[in-house]
Amino acid sequence: MHALDWIITAVPLLVVLLVGIFVQRYMKSVADFMAGGRLAGRYLLAVAKGEMEAGLVVFVASFEVFSRAGFTLTWWNWLQPPVFLFIAVTGFVIYRFRETRALTLAQFFEIRYSRSFRIFTGMLAFLAGVVNFGIIPAVGARFFVYFFKLPDALTVFSFHVPTYVLIMAALLVVTTFITLTGGILTVMITNCVEGILSQIFYLIIIAGLVTMFSWSDINEVLSGRPPGQSMLNPFDSQGLKDFNIWYVLMGMFVAVYGTMAWQNASAYNSAALSAHESRMGGILGRWRELGKVAVIYLMAACAVTFLQSPHFVQQATEAHAAIAGVAQPTIRDQMTIPIALSYLLPIGIKGVLCAVLLMGIFGGDSTHLHSWGSIFVQDVLVPLRKKPFTPESHIWALRLSVVGVALFAFLFGALFRQTEYIYMWWSVTTSIYVGGAGAAIIGGLYWKRGTTAGAWSGLLTGSLLSVGGILARQIFYTSFPLNGREIFFYATIIAILIYVVVSLLTSQEEFNLERMLHRGSYAVSAATDQVAIHQLMERKISWWDRIVGIDAEFSRGDRWIAGSIFVWTMSFALIMIGGSIWNLVAPWPVSV
Repeated sequence: MHALDWIITAVPLLVVLLVGIFVQRYMKSVADFMAGGRLAGRYLLAVAKGEMEAGLVVFVASFEVFSRAGFTLTWWNWLQPPVFLFIAVTGFVIYRFRETRALTLAQFFEIRYSRSFRIFTGMLAFLAGVVNFGIIPAVGARFFVYFFKLPDALTVFSFHVPTYVLIMAALLVVTTFITLTGGILTVMITNCVEGILSQIFYLIIIAGLVTMFSWSDINEVLSGRPPGQSMLNPFDSQGLKDFNIWYVLMGMFVAVYGTMAWQNASAYNSAALSAHESRMGGILGRWRELGKVAVIYLMAACAVTFLQSPHFVQQATEAHAAIAGVAQPTIRDQMTIPIALSYLLPIGIKGVLCAVLLMGIFGGDSTHLHSWGSIFVQDVLVPLRKKPFTPESHIWALRLSVVGVALFAFLFGALFRQTEYIYMWWSVTTSIYVGGAGAAIIGGLYWKRGTTAGAWSGLLTGSLLSVGGILARQIFYTSFPLNGREIFFYATIIAILIYVVVSLLTSQEEFNLERMLHRGSYAVSAATDQVAIHQLMERKISWWDRIVGIDAEFSRGDRWIAGSIFVWTMSFALIMIGGSIWNLVAPWPVSV
């Protein structure tokens, strides 16, 4: 790193920390700590949550996928917009959940099943969440070890300590400090500042890379793969393992199945000024996501080209030597592209990327610390306490829980041996909770015959199968036939079957869904509900509005924003469908 790179890295980070220190003075209550006072507007939500989803680990995980599948997985991912559009338009799960008037998912579980089921699911969600988060700080720390070309270990008081452990500790201290000062209020504001700066830095990185690499060089490398392993032609990629069309299809299924179940950014769901602002924040955030994805794939493509193109043989020699020096195969695969970026990026651009990724760590890790710390207090401690917290003690409990999550992540990252792709690890750890909880959520909202025994059976089945899969991957990681996504998928299918069968065997009377959903004779006649009903009745919803998901709350500007993202995403979905049909009639040329 040149002195200029250090300056470029330090200045935005100093700005972010100063903003965080300044904002903490506005944190006055538990609601401020947990939900930012419920005053967040759409633009704050879009940028802040987008930064949370742009953590360094997301970059490394995406680099892993690209180094295996190239652009082919992008083609199949275009299958997703119609599916997620279906969820948005129909309000699958979310609409009925709001009808229950439950404030949290845990509260819904108590209403539909039992108090003990609520407490257990809260504990399970927390445990699955912290294990899922556990590798994230370690991945970020390892990135900087190789990006800065640091030694693998340092001597501290005559002890040899892995360098990544020391960096991980330092980064966790900063992210924990940000989270503790003002909870989600501070996290959102600092994330927003980081997100604004990152968008500017993305443009600088893109400009630098397009001047260094030509598409002809990139195309030459990506197209020069053996038959069945193309990184460009999705119809010549059948030989690619793990990241293929089945990975996408299984992912779409579990994403629909797990609607609203996973809670790694739960505070953003309650921080919005209104439900409509929350929705618009999500729509605007999808535009921002496109910029992040573009810079990730461009960096990955240029790094692969740098390592494999004959035009960069001399410059890449040191990079290949550094990659070969990484002993553990999984870590070597994770760090291949980061090491390449360290050697190929020029002065200035390297500092810009470093700043982007450090801000991503602070944004992503602080949100996870807040979410899982809050879930432990709200869904585990609060239901178990006979005496409610005072506001002061409640905030202290939340802060101590955040510190506990940070300590767990440090110990887990220091001791755990990574044998999975990052996305696979996220899939299998998510399934510890979602694998069984999804059946309890969907069955509880839509099926009168669903029982508490069925919910317990499905939840335990999904959880035990997922934990068993994790242990099997740890012990037999070179020979176990299922990857993380497949473990999630099969655990989910079995959990659904168990939930249905046990519910049918134990159901003695139908559950009163009408009462839980406040329908019919149980309808709530609150003034706010009546206002919403009158608004919907006064305005005729067109067929276009229904397809896009537009309702009476959308202004003219909102309609343009929602319509534009709909047209953009559906256009690519139609291109994918049309291209696939065309390939069946006239197959595209394949590698030879």
